[in-house]
Amino acid sequence: MFFPEGRIRVHLYGQSCDMRKFFDGLQAVVRHGLLADLIDGGLYVFINQRATQIRVLYYSRSGFCISAKRLEAGR
Repeated sequence: MFFPEGRIRVHLYGQSCDMRKFFDGLQAVVRHGLLADLIDGGLYVFINQRATQIRVLYYSRSGFCISAKRLEAGR
C-alpha cells in the first residue's frame, strides 16, 4: 500500500468483528461504532474474535479499499 498523504491515523475497533462483513458492513461499524468520518484518510482496523483474521478499511481517492490477512499459525 502506498499512502502519499504522509500522516496516517490508525483506528482500531475495540471489539471483535464479524469477518463476513464487507464494504457496507464495515462502513456501518465505522460510522456507528467508532463515530468517525470514513473519508478522513485514516485506516480502520478490524480483528475477529480468535485474532486470526484482520481487515483494514480505508478510502483512496477512487473509492474504498479493504485489505485482509489471515494468520495460519499464531496470533
